[in-house]
Amino acid sequence: MAKNQKAQKSITDIVCEHIKKQKLLPIPVQTLNEDAEATRYFGGDLKEFLAAAKTLGAKGIFIETLYLEDDEFYYDSGMDDEEYMATYGNECCCNGECTCGKSDKKSKKNVKVEEEADGVWLEPEDLEGLDLSLLKPEIAKFQDRIGEACGVRLTVPGVDHLEVELFADWYDKFAELVDEASDIIECDPNGALADMEAMYRAEEAAAKAAAAKDKSVKKIAAHPPKKSK
Repeated sequence: MAKNQKAQKSITDIVCEHIKKQKLLPIPVQTLNEDAEATRYFGGDLKEFLAAAKTLGAKGIFIETLYLEDDEFYYDSGMDDEEYMATYGNECCCNGECTCGKSDKKSKKNVKVEEEADGVWLEPEDLEGLDLSLLKPEIAKFQDRIGEACGVRLTVPGVDHLEVELFADWYDKFAELVDEASDIIECDPNGALADMEAMYRAEEAAAKAAAAKDKSVKKIAAHPPKKSK
């Protein structure tokens, strides 16, 4: 069993072992933004980040406070027009005169989906900007925290900036709810829209019922029964 585990070591594990033998600290990073080539995103926790900073000879660490913003409560696909066309554009390679069959297959598939969704076929990007609390009502509880500090961004300055973002526990819960609501949209946009509309109608009906009840109570209070002589 031990031999099998040893054989299954990844190239990363092997390289890290060689780095450690040279009494150097291997620093886990990942590239999130190809345009920001000078920024390396740290993959560990605060303790590990500080150890890495010392190894890099840092004399100070940049710290930036992050705040909860109101636009985080709304769906963001993160896809621009070019990415949208690349993902959902015409996949046929025949320049308008399809001979490969891809266009017909795609057309038939969309017709079937449209029939199932009352003639409306949506992609996640079509729901851009929708209020996520309509799918996850718990998200609305964080509205009072808009503008509140939710985390920090730490940066070790240098030719290659080493960076990590750390967040408060409550923000982690908020981000988890946002991710869950976004996943619902991305898995089934039509179903998500139907759920949103149903929840909105239910809330609207409840508000009307409460207003009617309140009006009825006020009417009774304004016209008390006359006392008998």
